[in-house]
Amino acid sequence: MQFGCTLPNRGELTSAENLKVMAQTAEKNGFDSIWVSDHIVIPTNIAPLYPYSDSGEMPFEGDTPYCEPLTTLAYLAGQTNSVRLGTHVLVLPYRNPVLAAKMASTLDFLSGGRVILGIGAGWMEEEFEALDSPPFADRGRVTDEYVALFRELWTNPFPEFKGRFAHASGYNFSPRPVQQAGIPIWVGGHSGPAIRRAAKLGDAWLPIGLRGTAGLEPEELKTKIQFLASLTEKAGRDPASVKTCFSTDLGFDYGSGNADRRTLSGNPEQIAQDIRRYQEVGVEYFLFSYRSGSVTEALESMEQFATEVKPLVA
Repeated sequence: MQFGCTLPNRGELTSAENLKVMAQTAEKNGFDSIWVSDHIVIPTNIAPLYPYSDSGEMPFEGDTPYCEPLTTLAYLAGQTNSVRLGTHVLVLPYRNPVLAAKMASTLDFLSGGRVILGIGAGWMEEEFEALDSPPFADRGRVTDEYVALFRELWTNPFPEFKGRFAHASGYNFSPRPVQQAGIPIWVGGHSGPAIRRAAKLGDAWLPIGLRGTAGLEPEELKTKIQFLASLTEKAGRDPASVKTCFSTDLGFDYGSGNADRRTLSGNPEQIAQDIRRYQEVGVEYFLFSYRSGSVTEALESMEQFATEVKPLVA
């Protein structure tokens, strides 16, 4: 079982020093990976469709810093030695695919093969329009095509690819990733299309749960993992080749009883019990956000997890 943690590349806690100390703390405490999220611009008027809040409203303001994820991970690669570097998730239609593939492969090359590319199709139509991205209605097809192009660019020194939204021909591509099969692609999202994308194209499925309308308590997630396995087999792939990484918030809350306790919150023993429940339904990786009002509190939670929870489930 492996554990990762998200870092604040957006919001009031975002700074070079905060990102560095959290990344180094994660590495020191044995976390397997660190992750940052993706938005390029935040339009001033957005329809309330954010999938991870009950109201549909985004939980952050557009006038606070939001650092670009691949640039942020390049900085953190130089501040760490071994922890893996992930995007949670890179919205593929926002970037030229050849340039994005080159940025990711360069990061993998310079970091010694530490990159995991979490990807998604995106949900904010207004941001698509602001960036002059491919049509919002085509975002799923665009994402699938870009993934196929990435794999061609990463594994073939003279790539050949022709699609509706992207192509490659007549040039070489270097450096390719250090990871021999290319950078692993973990598909974000909990919707049917996201699960189908993971089954067909992904190395792992990376849903967010226990947040807003995205529930994914263990029994619900079990059903979706079974659905993922059946789709993976129909795609001619080994179901065991597509892992599941569950992403959510984790909090130490000693005041809640079992009756009103939120899953993956409470004391270390309760949190460990919840982790085992998810492990039993097929989760192999966990990605936790340690929500807090300060970096000091987040660091304390990370260290408490490493010393008091992880030994109970390792």
